[in-house]
This record gives sequence, C-alpha cells and structure tokens, in this order.
Amino acid sequence: MTFDDRHLADQLLEYRRRWPSESEVVAQFEDLLGPRADDACDVVADDPYRRERLAGHLTASSWLVDQGGARVLLTHHRKLDRWLQLGGHADGDRDLSRVALREAEEESGLAGLTLEGDLFDLDRHWIPARAEVPGHWHYDMRYVVRAGAREDFVVSAESHDLAWRDIDAIADDPDADPSLRRMARKWLRQA
Repeated sequence: MTFDDRHLADQLLEYRRRWPSESEVVAQFEDLLGPRADDACDVVADDPYRRERLAGHLTASSWLVDQGGARVLLTHHRKLDRWLQLGGHADGDRDLSRVALREAEEESGLAGLTLEGDLFDLDRHWIPARAEVPGHWHYDMRYVVRAGAREDFVVSAESHDLAWRDIDAIADDPDADPSLRRMARKWLRQA
C-alpha cells in the first residue's frame, strides 16, 4: 500500500467519524479500493485511479468557495448539461486533493487557489454511456478550495458556463443537484 493509499484510507475513516449517516457511501469507496490498494496492481484496467477502469473509478472535485465563504463557483458541465462543482478524473494521480486543486485551476482559470482541510464530501454517481464509453460509476472525492482575491474566471471547453452561486440559495433549491444541496448544507453547518 502506498502512502497516498494509506492517506486515502485514513481520510475515509475520518470522514465516517464526522458523517456517520454516510457510512454506506464510505463503504462503497472502501470496496472500490479493497484488497488491490497496493503497488502489486499495475494493470491500468484494474486501477481505480484510472478512467480506464470501467467498473468504476476515482474522481476528485472542488467545492470552490470565494474568500468570504458565501458563494461557490459552479460549472454548467458541457457533457452532463447540469450545474455541478468543478472536478475531473484522477488519471493515475493518487493524491486526490491535488487532483481537485488542479481541476479547479484548469476549469476556472483562477490563480491563487488554496486547498483547505481534508476530505469534505463523498459522492458515488452514475455516468451514462457516451459514444464509445459505456456507462460507469464515478467515486468522487470532494475537497474545499478557496479562491484568492481575483474571482474573474475563464470558461473552459469543458463547460457551457461558470457562475458564482450563493451557497444559501443552493441549500434551499429543490432543482439543484442533490449532492450540491448536501455540500451547501454541510458548508453552512460548519460556518
């Protein structure tokens, strides 16, 4: 087991302690990592850190908040056609907090972003089939990322649009993605 695998296992244990009502989703992540969470697995198709593992693989996202912590930057995701948090595939990187930060920078064009704390949220969600890629599960590890002084984002090719959204409004919006509402409520509880 690598340092990053142990760190991820520790994050999952701490997450279960903080959010006992989410033990079921934690167990799904632990099952994904299972007994293969060691260096012996070098077959790309079996590595949960690689998108080629079509039985399900790890992704990382950022809950990208403004300096005051009242707004979050969301993407109108081009492929999924929904408003979601910024994020993407690990593509072999075993440090998922680094993946979340990198994806936030790439998808927003913002400089001076900082990672805050440890694992913020977990979500396992189905990605429908598209072109030559069959439907599969994303096991998304989510981290808080804080914006710097500049908030003028750049819309990347992965998005239809980006927008700063009020976290209070997301928490109460019945049309918002359920995982966005959950993260908004978590954020407001800890604030």
